[in-house]
Amino acid sequence: MKQQKTIRLIARIFMGLSALSMLSVSLMAFSNPQAVMDLVHVHLGNTDAFSSIRGVYGGVGLTLFISIVYMLVRDVRHGLMFLCMLWGFYAVSRIMTIFTEGSLGAFGTQWLTIESIFFSIALVLAIIYRPQPATGKQP
Repeated sequence: MKQQKTIRLIARIFMGLSALSMLSVSLMAFSNPQAVMDLVHVHLGNTDAFSSIRGVYGGVGLTLFISIVYMLVRDVRHGLMFLCMLWGFYAVSRIMTIFTEGSLGAFGTQWLTIESIFFSIALVLAIIYRPQPATGKQP
């Protein structure tokens, strides 16, 4: 019983950390798209490029943040499975890049490591997480 309480707490903390990481990039993209691209040494040369970064990293990032928070409140188990896919597909995309374009730089390698670890954490938590039992109270 106490072990499951601890697992539920760790799962919620992990989901919160994941949500905040999405929010931080999203806010950066909304306020300064070039700052996001500076992380990978890419210059945005026109308004369409700025708009695209705001949309993908800002808008989609904010959607991911809201979705993770919603699942944190409503359905932690599904949220953990969602994070398995999110972090896992981020890692897969970087691995695909290694095979198609060549080795990653320091930024890509660092994030491949982080995303792989986050995928693993989400997977383990999704497997061992058990929702809190119903209290038996009728609404």
